[in-house]
Amino acid sequence: MKNFNGKVLFLDRSDINTDEIIPAKYLTEITKEALKPYLLEDLSLPNFNNCEDIKDKAVIITRENFGCGSSREHAPWALEVNGINAVIAESFARIFRQNMYNCGMFAIELPKEKIDYLFKKYSNKDTSIKIDVDNDKIIVTAEGQSEEIDFRVGEFDKTLIKEGGWVGYADKHY
Repeated sequence: MKNFNGKVLFLDRSDINTDEIIPAKYLTEITKEALKPYLLEDLSLPNFNNCEDIKDKAVIITRENFGCGSSREHAPWALEVNGINAVIAESFARIFRQNMYNCGMFAIELPKEKIDYLFKKYSNKDTSIKIDVDNDKIIVTAEGQSEEIDFRVGEFDKTLIKEGGWVGYADKHY
């Protein structure tokens, strides 16, 4: 099972698409590692520098419809190779969400009010998150204080997380 603990990257925008996550011109790369330097290269946000801002981050918190656009496994792979194994958002594009789980990564949906709260309280702080897979809890920590937020994922998606993705699940069950 992957590590779901670490520093948070806040991306305050809806509709971040797969071309912004990993531009299509890099889809000819033959290894996941080759995608690493191009994560979020085309993302347009004020004061955002993809090379510096994603460094040492493990979790993204963002707005609605994350991963919309073209369907591609490369988008979760580019996150994964950069150490980002969880995205927390109001909603996800259906195929992107399933690609995350198929790769053994978390795509956690929280209500808009919770996402707004997380941005308001934590986006300007050095914030870390730990995801308690077994108890469906997100532990958010900043400035020495912690709080828990409940979440829900389907049982099969949780199984994919624990097995490291679809390949790990298939190796164990088939």
